[in-house]
Amino acid sequence: MSLTALALVIIAAFTHSTWNLLAKRAANCRHLIWFACSAGTFILLPATLWVLRGDWPKLGWKAAVFLLATSVLHLFYFDSLQRGYRAGDLSVVYPLARGTGPLLSFGGAVLFLHERPTLLAVAGALLVVLGIMLLSGGLNLWRARTARAGIFWGAMTGVTIACYTLVDGYSVKVLLLSPILVDFAETVFRAAALTPKAYMDWARVRIEFPTYWKHALGIAVLAPAGYILVLFAMKTAPVSHIASAREMSMMVGAYFGSKLLAEGHLRRRMIASAMIATGVFGLVVG
Repeated sequence: MSLTALALVIIAAFTHSTWNLLAKRAANCRHLIWFACSAGTFILLPATLWVLRGDWPKLGWKAAVFLLATSVLHLFYFDSLQRGYRAGDLSVVYPLARGTGPLLSFGGAVLFLHERPTLLAVAGALLVVLGIMLLSGGLNLWRARTARAGIFWGAMTGVTIACYTLVDGYSVKVLLLSPILVDFAETVFRAAALTPKAYMDWARVRIEFPTYWKHALGIAVLAPAGYILVLFAMKTAPVSHIASAREMSMMVGAYFGSKLLAEGHLRRRMIASAMIATGVFGLVVG
């Protein structure tokens, strides 16, 4: 992995963990994702129109299929993530989602994108995943009945992460689509898909908007910015490496969960973060 790709992933890690903190704090807002996607559509529109000047010839049926696929997957991703945050702690749901995702993405990139990681890269990926599992509580987490809903939705979120990572990796590396266009497509799709639900529940929309508009605006800016940086990194580095290196966001998430949300266990989470950092180093060198 190049230093440029690593720098993009590091910046994306901070934006990703920050918007997840906002999502956790606004977990009870039923229309948070609709607010964020509606705002994100207008924010991304100028850049997307500029990109389309060069990408329009590439938009055949295959590109349309992959853009639709990532749009559907991202819709499920945000839905399962919000359900997880309603059911469990940030420091449980977020690590499980981010830990399941890269492990499946790593294997999928080897199977479907024909990447051939070195042994050092494989060891680094496994160390990242183990660090994330320790971060979220390890085996003790499974013994807590109250955490099982959070575990389930965290794992389901991880599955969607793995799927859209492979789809988007193919879109930017093989189909050569712009990362901005990829992110815009799934943002518009989510906004459109959630609009009927918002319209039918307009009374609640009017109640929630004054309370949660700042959270939604933060997500509308940070979520696309972070993921677009990741997609640009995928254009120059193996998808399997990027998927695992993204888990540096866990170090930021561990601090947020322990300090800002008072979820505790800071020492264990810092040890786990060191494991993640070591695994990322293995990915960079490998």
